[in-house]
Amino acid sequence: MKKFIRDSYSKVNLKRNYLIFYETGLILSLSILIALFRIDISSQIDSKITYDFNDDIVFLEETIQTKQEVKVPPPPRPVVPIAVPNDEIIEDEIIFQSSELQFDQLSYMPPPPPPANEKEVEEEQEVFVVVEQPPVLIGGLNNLQKQVVYPKIAIEAGIEGRVVVGFIITTNGEIIQPSILRGIGGGCDEEAIRVIKLAKFQPGMQRGKAVAVRYSIPISFKLKSDE
Repeated sequence: MKKFIRDSYSKVNLKRNYLIFYETGLILSLSILIALFRIDISSQIDSKITYDFNDDIVFLEETIQTKQEVKVPPPPRPVVPIAVPNDEIIEDEIIFQSSELQFDQLSYMPPPPPPANEKEVEEEQEVFVVVEQPPVLIGGLNNLQKQVVYPKIAIEAGIEGRVVVGFIITTNGEIIQPSILRGIGGGCDEEAIRVIKLAKFQPGMQRGKAVAVRYSIPISFKLKSDE
């Protein structure tokens, strides 16, 4: 019985001592951790670390903007000629020429050109449209109108009107190159040109000199009541 009491008593003491030892160890471990966190070790580490600074000066070069040049493509290569076989043989023709002059033979000279017509020469001259002194119809337009012969075809067809004839008056007062500027037909156009060729003019003057002038005159065709 005593032994049982003694064992139970020892077990109770052991449990109490275990709790005391556990709490004491926990307190000691916490105090050690707190002490470790409070120790300042940064100053020691900084004292050991050294930095090397090199006072090297860096120069920055100015960059120049460049333009890309467009290169012209090279010209195409010439086509190499291909030799074509040719069976034909060309013989060299020898021409004999004599270098001696023969004065006994007469040299042939072509005849001179025929003299140009005076009217053609006048046509090549400058033709004016407006001049200082215009040409003057000799005898007037009424006398020229009296020379008109009314064509029978125009009378039968009852054709009336005015035919405008254009022409050039030369420096001699003659008429060349007559043409119909406005016609009425029925043979009246041909009659108007025939009458114009009979007219005579005093030539036009430009700076005191006779010149060729382009001119036009209307020729009237009017039926009478008895016709």
